[in-house]
Amino acid sequence: MTPYYEHGGITIYHGDCREVIEQWEGLRTQTFDLLLTDPPYGVLSESGSAATRRSGGNINSGRMDWDVAPTAETIARLVAITKNQMIWGGWHLVLPPTFGYLVWDKQIDGLNFGECEVCWTPMRFAPRIFRFRAVGVDGGKQHPTQKPEALMRWCIDRAEHNHANVNTILDPFMGSGTTLVAAKRIGRDAIGIEIDERYCEIAARRLQQEALPLEVA
Repeated sequence: MTPYYEHGGITIYHGDCREVIEQWEGLRTQTFDLLLTDPPYGVLSESGSAATRRSGGNINSGRMDWDVAPTAETIARLVAITKNQMIWGGWHLVLPPTFGYLVWDKQIDGLNFGECEVCWTPMRFAPRIFRFRAVGVDGGKQHPTQKPEALMRWCIDRAEHNHANVNTILDPFMGSGTTLVAAKRIGRDAIGIEIDERYCEIAARRLQQEALPLEVA
């Protein structure tokens, strides 16, 4: 299993996450502190949302082949190799009821888009809201469902405030690599898996371009 990209504790694998984790299960070598991901929900092609119509379903090619929701079995296998989990759009995946939710308030009027998104997590804390208007963020949107880097950094911070020891992060539905960029920014190791090579390349370029913030004495 050869990494598509590997540098400074950040690794990208190009492939189907089910096949990658099957190898890890066989080797029994991978356990992650946090599963932080935004999987495909399998609803864009059905709903024909305004955003989807404008982008042709996929900003790069007009295809919808990436929008296939993971099965309950896949989610269970991912949970089994991670100590804590945060899954955006988890209500689409029929996950069990939980006490803790994270909400991203997009601070938009909601005429054509949802005004918020919700992250499922079994971690025990009161629901929290992150208020952030993502306009022109992260150098421009490179994936139809790309999340802001600031949001993913906030998620990691929430996990650590809940006494999770977050040193290693897994994003098995990596997309354009925002989770990995956020992890790199704050000095955490992370592995991303992406089935579409176009997005592996985008993520690798983002990681290569990212300069770590300078420490101010």
